[in-house]
Amino acid sequence: MNLTIQTDDRLLHTVVEAARRLGISRSLLYELLATGEIQSIHVGRLRRIPADALTDYITSQRPEWPDPAA
Repeated sequence: MNLTIQTDDRLLHTVVEAARRLGISRSLLYELLATGEIQSIHVGRLRRIPADALTDYITSQRPEWPDPAA
């Protein structure tokens, strides 16, 4: 059995690719785009989601944990 792990270092993702990376449905991703929770850009007539917009969304969804050192 061969296992190939690919890193995805592209800057922009399609809606389907971004939804797959987040593990959510395409329709939920469109809802998040409509509410502005995830940012997107237009390249001509195409909608693309910057890779850092996915990271920003994930970071914004994490709860703020108390600092154990404080």
